[in-house]
Amino acid sequence: MKISNQFEVKRPVDAVWNMFQDVPSVAQCLPGAELTEDKGEGSYAGKVSVKLGPMSSTFEGQATVTPDSSTKTGHIDGKGADKAGGSRGQVNVEYSLAASDGGTTVAVEADITLSGAIAQFGRTGLVEEMSKRLIDEFVECLEAKMAAETPAEAAEIKADEVKGISLFFSALGSLIAGFFKKLFKRGDKT
Repeated sequence: MKISNQFEVKRPVDAVWNMFQDVPSVAQCLPGAELTEDKGEGSYAGKVSVKLGPMSSTFEGQATVTPDSSTKTGHIDGKGADKAGGSRGQVNVEYSLAASDGGTTVAVEADITLSGAIAQFGRTGLVEEMSKRLIDEFVECLEAKMAAETPAEAAEIKADEVKGISLFFSALGSLIAGFFKKLFKRGDKT
């Protein structure tokens, strides 16, 4: 499944780029993510916990981050497994930063492959809708970290845990509303 997203960070592009190079700090802004080891040369081990209603998954794995400072772009390859639930995930992400009137525009293209029980959520479109909401939380955390007055204050700022049931129903509600919006648009044309 492919997910495309774009968001604004109200900081200059160089400041945002420098922040993105601090992978442990960026990981603190990803809801449900925990960096467990810096393996060196852009390779990291960690885990991501997701709760979707009654279903809970913790993917343990690793990711490799390859930035290109000359173009302000980067690539992330990640994979992980939920040993308890038998699900597996793989993600390839391309991101780019560009200066904008409001600060910096970050564009993200992700190709996600899920297998096992968690894959049923990918087919419904919930993963895409939930990713939009998680990105909003990520940006809020990133902005707060960058606005911190001291490194110690910035280190204390972290994303909240993923609120599974409320996030699930919020995403489901958005999908249903989108369906009816499309349905009514079709009705207006006839």
